[in-house]
Amino acid sequence: MTTTAGIKEVARRAGVSIGTVSNVLNRPELVATSTRQRVLDAIAELGYVRNDSARQLRAGHSRQIALVVLDVTNPFFTDVVRGAEAAAEDHGVMVVVCNSGEDAHREHRHLDLLEEQRVRGVLITPVDESPNSRLEQLIQRGTPVVLVDRGSGRHSRCSVAVDDLLGGRLAGEHLVEQGHRHIAFVGGPMSIAQVHDRHAGIAEAVEGRAELSVVPTPNLTVASGRAAATQIAAQVAAAGDDRPTAVFCANDLLALGVLQEMTQRGVRVPQDVAIVGYDDIEFAAAAAVPLSSVRQPREQLGRTAAALLLEEIEDDGRHEHRHVVFQPELIVRDSSGRPRSRRQSAMKGRR
Repeated sequence: MTTTAGIKEVARRAGVSIGTVSNVLNRPELVATSTRQRVLDAIAELGYVRNDSARQLRAGHSRQIALVVLDVTNPFFTDVVRGAEAAAEDHGVMVVVCNSGEDAHREHRHLDLLEEQRVRGVLITPVDESPNSRLEQLIQRGTPVVLVDRGSGRHSRCSVAVDDLLGGRLAGEHLVEQGHRHIAFVGGPMSIAQVHDRHAGIAEAVEGRAELSVVPTPNLTVASGRAAATQIAAQVAAAGDDRPTAVFCANDLLALGVLQEMTQRGVRVPQDVAIVGYDDIEFAAAAAVPLSSVRQPREQLGRTAAALLLEEIEDDGRHEHRHVVFQPELIVRDSSGRPRSRRQSAMKGRR
């Protein structure tokens, strides 16, 4: 097994002390030119790589910030990471990505490890925001934190979010204008702030204009969307008009799952059921039936959050916490086109 040369081997090869090697690496102006060159030659010959992380830990900090996401498999968070990395690279900082999997205990373990590694700060879409949470302990001990895709009413941290209430209203207004009078909301758990707000937004938009039912899901995945669709498809197949003619999903993964299951069961989209998702991930437009979705500025969320975190880190106590809220945009595609009436469909079939 090949071992990496250390500073002792470099000193031995160059015929100098370990302190001299350290000076060449950190304060080269203190070392005579000929001696410095011998050390550099030894470094090149041995392939020595300095242990920068250990040096940074001794100094009390690292060149890393962390981004803790709810679901690393969700393309929404992939774009958020891309934006955060772009901002961090401008400052010579690396982003470490952790996946909580929407699990509070897993989130706590990640925060424990990140604090042990003395990361400079944490970007997070939290699962647990309780007053005594591990996240609050991290903030109280002096680690800068910025919430991502989540608003915050507290003055102890910055946040970057999208107005999810407005996003839910945009979806609701669109579906009501398309003539839908029974809409199903698919999403969960409601303890996730984004899910709660998107449901609240559509409920506000359709109040007194359409019936809104809820199909809860344990998480925000394609599989959960397919499971929810089985319930909705059963209602669609039943006789009578009292069934959902449209579905609004809390994110695009759920919506893609609903679309897949409906297509497999022979339920037509949008003729039998219209579908609107949330996030407008890249796959939304490429779906078998292009998916209408509420668009979020995903990369901008990550870039802005990282910029706020780095500003707090570098401002040395002068930073003022800010809460940035972006506006969503409804992108209308084929999945939510105006449904034909049953009479129109029957007439078309007899021609």
